[in-house]
Amino acid sequence: MRIETNHERGDPITVGFVLIPGFPLMSYAAAVEPLRAANTLSGRDLYRWWHAAPGDRAVQASNGVAILPDVAVGAADLPADRILVCAGGNPASFEDPALARWLRRLARAGVTLGGISGGPYILARAGLLDGRRCTLHWEHIPAFQESFPRAEVVRSLFEIAGDRVTCSGGIAALDLMLTLIGQDHGPGLAAGVGDWFLHREIREGLSPQRMAPQQRFGVRDPRLLRVLSAMEENLEAPLPRAALAGLARVSVRQLERLFRERLGTSLHRHYLAVRLDQARRLRRESTLSAAEIAAATGFSHADELARAQRRRRSRAAG
Repeated sequence: MRIETNHERGDPITVGFVLIPGFPLMSYAAAVEPLRAANTLSGRDLYRWWHAAPGDRAVQASNGVAILPDVAVGAADLPADRILVCAGGNPASFEDPALARWLRRLARAGVTLGGISGGPYILARAGLLDGRRCTLHWEHIPAFQESFPRAEVVRSLFEIAGDRVTCSGGIAALDLMLTLIGQDHGPGLAAGVGDWFLHREIREGLSPQRMAPQQRFGVRDPRLLRVLSAMEENLEAPLPRAALAGLARVSVRQLERLFRERLGTSLHRHYLAVRLDQARRLRRESTLSAAEIAAATGFSHADELARAQRRRRSRAAG
């Protein structure tokens, strides 16, 4: 299989979008629209793009919007410089051997392959991220690491690692594409495209995906912030209350009071909620067994996790 690169022919750079059913429309739009804007602002066709989808049928985004593919999975002799796989929902449950074979053939032909949001799952399942530095949406990371330990996962907005490009999704796809446009055609055009979309600053790839705890929880107390961060970093082996109090440099009683005054909940209940949220993500995004999910979130066995989940639902209902 020979892929003709546009650089060889002096043609526009061609980007292929492989859309997986349930793909996030925002991530896809943030990736394709900068290409259109670059063409408009430059007055030239700097980029072209095409779409492919499993089954070669119309593919629906997570919100129901459908896009018709114009390239068949497995197609040969097509122009391609970069191919970006866009996936969302539960990419851990998606498997398509024909698509995996096609992606491997494209990689061997020298095409740059990328994944957006849950798209790296598809690349990893095809064996294309082994030993590679990559990122994906924070919601998918825990299950991804369990399934693909040979991939080097970082919690960044996007990663450009040679012929592999990965992106956490959402608006980060815009930052990725602006960076690529800057590499292809200079920072002036990239800035112009960013300005077109009212995106005043192109964020670096290594920028963190999530808001800091200070922003997410609306607290400024450095003692609480240290504890909140430690909780999120220690789920498999939850830290005891005394250790958390030590991080805050206060007594356990004082820490409990801080949680109730600033967060409106107890220390134990907040930590439990963080672990249960993680368990829910793993159940939705992975094929791990109930026992494995329990172990990964600090529960001694699956029954203990199930009881905690039932109590939470009961409190919410009451």
